[in-house]
Amino acid sequence: MRDRLRPLWCDHLSIMRGKYLPQEKIGAGSTRFAQPCFAVHYDKDLIVDAPGTNCLAGLPDMDLVWASEDIRPGWEPGVHVVTGDLYDRDGQMIPIAGRAALRKALADWRAHGLTPMIGIELEAFAMVRNDEGRLVPYDTPGGHVYGTGPFNDPGGFMDAVWETAEEAGFRLEMMTTEYDAPQFEFTLAFDEAMKAMDDTVLFRLLAREVAYQHGVILTFLPKPVFDKGGSGMHINVSFRDAGGENALATGDRGGIAGMNALAQGCVAGWMKHHRALAALTAPTTNSYQRLQPASMSGYWCNWGEDHRGVTVRVSGEGGRKARLEHRMADASANPYAAVAAVLQAARLGVEGRYALPAAESQDCFIGQDAPHGTAQSLAEALDDLQADTAMIEAMGAAYCAHHIHMKRAEVEKQAERDVEAQRDFYIWFV
Repeated sequence: MRDRLRPLWCDHLSIMRGKYLPQEKIGAGSTRFAQPCFAVHYDKDLIVDAPGTNCLAGLPDMDLVWASEDIRPGWEPGVHVVTGDLYDRDGQMIPIAGRAALRKALADWRAHGLTPMIGIELEAFAMVRNDEGRLVPYDTPGGHVYGTGPFNDPGGFMDAVWETAEEAGFRLEMMTTEYDAPQFEFTLAFDEAMKAMDDTVLFRLLAREVAYQHGVILTFLPKPVFDKGGSGMHINVSFRDAGGENALATGDRGGIAGMNALAQGCVAGWMKHHRALAALTAPTTNSYQRLQPASMSGYWCNWGEDHRGVTVRVSGEGGRKARLEHRMADASANPYAAVAAVLQAARLGVEGRYALPAAESQDCFIGQDAPHGTAQSLAEALDDLQADTAMIEAMGAAYCAHHIHMKRAEVEKQAERDVEAQRDFYIWFV
């Protein structure tokens, strides 16, 4: 069998779209997709007036463009994979694409002489079908946090994910079980932001496809099991300066004592734009079943040192490992766009020299030191985003107009379903 190329891109719903191309296409190139893909919802209907989609201008094509050096081994026999940037018929990068939003954020940080470095932690639940065809949690009879071995994964699908990922060139720092069985965590290696996010979206697809071949529906949905905890996409951030050093580092000191002006500005930006960030990093109705007080999910507008109950966790490690962790996002967000939003809010804090509020001093389960939490629903979070003109300008007006339009339509659609039906509907896509 001849080799094939599988070009892929991540859409506004965090769904990977792509096609298979013949062997002669394995090299620098492009392929076309319908631009109105950006006007489609999970239930595959078309929103014809969606901003930035050209639905009323002939439903035109757009080009996915990639470089030959970005082609990598896939996880299907003889298949190579690649992702790239989307351009419209006038040759302009499409601003409503998450990857374009991230490119803008990286350019804005380069103006400060800094290169954002990102490390992603993904959490997911494993589901199976029962005899009645309903989705139920994968049975892990001895499952517990930080578990390994067959009591935590009787079918061995996690071993298959790890082996397949290594063969495909992904750099995994860790895989383990989370607090609520059958929940799993995947930690990917730190890298330059764009490379890290390409790895994230491709690895997530690999993990879901390999799990499915082992009879498991792996879902990154923020709250797939209502009586258990939620799943996040924790975004770890540092910056490389012109000399290749970690710009967050202050000698070997970690934690609050080691925070320099850059770190303080980033955290201040995240606190100032906390409510608007929710609409961009937690963008489904299901997200707000996870974002709740006392859930260690990024609900409260607070921060602290080595504190898992706050939204922003300042690592206790210093020097080369100095980093900040933003814990609000979940993987129903387009990962490129979520990281772009986190980077832009941080930049606004640095440039605006925002005042840094006091760190959380207590357990934070009821937000003792937090001025407020996130919105209680996606609809309210979208209102918060619309009111935050600085974040809209930073992310791009075109990106935000499309995002708000599509997500308001999603709110209306999900209102027609009960909570369990919403959950089951999302699981197949996220």
